[in-house]
Formats: sequence, structure tokens, C-alpha cells
Amino acid sequence: MKNTWMVCAFAATVTLSSQSAIAAAQGSAAEAKSMLQKAVAAIKADKARALGQMSRGDAGFRDRDLYPFCGGADGTFTAHPTLTGKSMKDLKGADGEPVGTRLYDSAKEGEITEVEYAWPKPGAKEPSPKISFVTKVGDQVCAVGYYK
Repeated sequence: MKNTWMVCAFAATVTLSSQSAIAAAQGSAAEAKSMLQKAVAAIKADKARALGQMSRGDAGFRDRDLYPFCGGADGTFTAHPTLTGKSMKDLKGADGEPVGTRLYDSAKEGEITEVEYAWPKPGAKEPSPKISFVTKVGDQVCAVGYYK
């Protein structure tokens, strides 16, 4: 009986440790918002350099599942780890929802808004609830999303 209890306690500890590791592998809302604010400051300082850094994940613009992405006035991604040059405005969520249009419609200069949608986590196929903080800086619509 004593060994059974120890096995159960060990299993509970492993489960809790695994859940903590998963949570640590995801960025938080506060971290996402902070990264967006950093992206805005970088674009204001040197737009071309900042967009390149964001696309490459340089200068702290990649942290676990957090990364900034931006689109220009024409709706094309100007910064994204894999979608630069493709249409951001035409971006659809896993359920066909017009995520790109919603991001553009929500973006306001000097204001950070939230857009909620379903998107697969990195390496996953099934969509998960995601919230992106979005703003407009000059001719750029920029966002950083986190998973709920």
C-alpha cells in the first residue's frame, strides 16, 4: 500500500511539473503587450531595421511562442517569421474567420486593442484560443499574440 501511495504522489508531481513546463513555454499577456510596445519603439527609431529584426527574431523579437508581426498599408506582411511578403489582410483563422481584416480594422495609432481568434499553437494542427494585441504605427499595423 505504501508503494502505491508513493507512485500516485510521484505521478501527481510529474503532472504538475509538466503543466508548469507547458505554461512556461508560452508567453503571457503582459509579455506579449511589452513586446508590442518594444516593436513600436523600434519602428519609430528605424523602421527598416526593426522590420528585419522582427522577421528574423533578432534583438529579443522572439520569445517562446511570442513574436511581433506587421503589415503595410497594402495589407502585405512586412515582418513575420514565415509569412513576410504574403497578404496579412487575407489571413484567415482556422475556422475561416477573417483574422487579417479584423487586425487591420482594430488597429489605431497610439492605442493597443485586442483581437481574439482561433489559431494553432506552434507545432500543433488543432486551433487554440489566441489573443493578439494590435496597434498602428505610421503605415504599419503590428501585433503580438499569446495563447489563452
